[in-house]
Amino acid sequence: MALISPSRRLRRTPFSAGVEAAGVKAYTIYNHMLLPTVFESLEADYHHLKNHVQVWDVSAERQVELRGPDAARLMQMLTPRDLRGMLPGRCFYVPIVDETGGMLNDPVAVKLAEDRWWISIADSDLLLWVKGIANGWRLDVLIDEPDVSPLAVQGPKAEDLMARIFGESIRDVRFFRFGLFEYEGQELAVARSGYSKQGGYEIYVEGSDLGMPLWNALFKAGEDLNVRAGCPNAIERIEGGLLSYGNDMTDDNTPHECGLGRFCDTQTAIGCIGRDALLRVAKEGPVQQVQAIAIDGDPVPGCDRIWPLYGSGRRVGQVTSAAWSPDFETNVAIGMVRMTHWDPGTELEVETPLGMRKAVVQPGFWA
Repeated sequence: MALISPSRRLRRTPFSAGVEAAGVKAYTIYNHMLLPTVFESLEADYHHLKNHVQVWDVSAERQVELRGPDAARLMQMLTPRDLRGMLPGRCFYVPIVDETGGMLNDPVAVKLAEDRWWISIADSDLLLWVKGIANGWRLDVLIDEPDVSPLAVQGPKAEDLMARIFGESIRDVRFFRFGLFEYEGQELAVARSGYSKQGGYEIYVEGSDLGMPLWNALFKAGEDLNVRAGCPNAIERIEGGLLSYGNDMTDDNTPHECGLGRFCDTQTAIGCIGRDALLRVAKEGPVQQVQAIAIDGDPVPGCDRIWPLYGSGRRVGQVTSAAWSPDFETNVAIGMVRMTHWDPGTELEVETPLGMRKAVVQPGFWA
């Protein structure tokens, strides 16, 4: 098995020592950082996440900070979601598009103040695009990647664990909102959000020195809750229809193709770079769209490449993520399917590494 050679280009995180001590078995590379993908096993991690509580090192979810008089204007230029009614203390899921309406990222925008925002990004060099837009339009805004490393606490017992560290008022934080909570004399933004459907929080840890003390405190406080180190779980995210940028969508896809049309206010999001292109898409409708797909047969391997989808004897799309679901006892998958074959119940065939398999378009995701 080949190893990854460490270098300054491949950054560790403030929690790497804790992740390694917890017995991480696999990583992926995400925003030039190590992101854990497996601890005990994919299925064991999946069952534990659904029943207990996990602490995730998601430092690879880097922040792009916008700060200055034109910060709000720049933020609106990046996304077709209308941000005019967004107040400080809110988090919005925002498609980021280019001038053609193609997806560049699907981050969470965190509004700290009218003139200060964090864009909590998926895996892409979005910082360079944002700097280019600001420079080209000569906007009065500073753009940087701050020393902020998110730590997620996910699972049905997440609220109880967080209350032990940050106090009972943490329970009052509503979904996709955040509050400022003190830990060891430092105020941290804590949002009720996360890359799972099991519920939980994301702690935006400013400064590396606080990383391991907070990690250790969470594990000590959660011993009786069966707390473990965890990570985004491929099975659970596919069941819940949580898309992965670079896997399930790229800049070749519009938000409408990705099922994100509800986050596009193209009539009112004045100033968005890709607004004109998306207005045409919204009028004509997409010709392909992300769908949930069940694949017959024994468990398939993880989808590390595109699996062609066929219907009526011709290519009609592709599977981009797949996994065996123990709870639903089927292979769950995410695919991009042409409109001629995207209706629920449509029978397809998918070319997997184990051969051709029957597949069926689902009416929605499993969780």
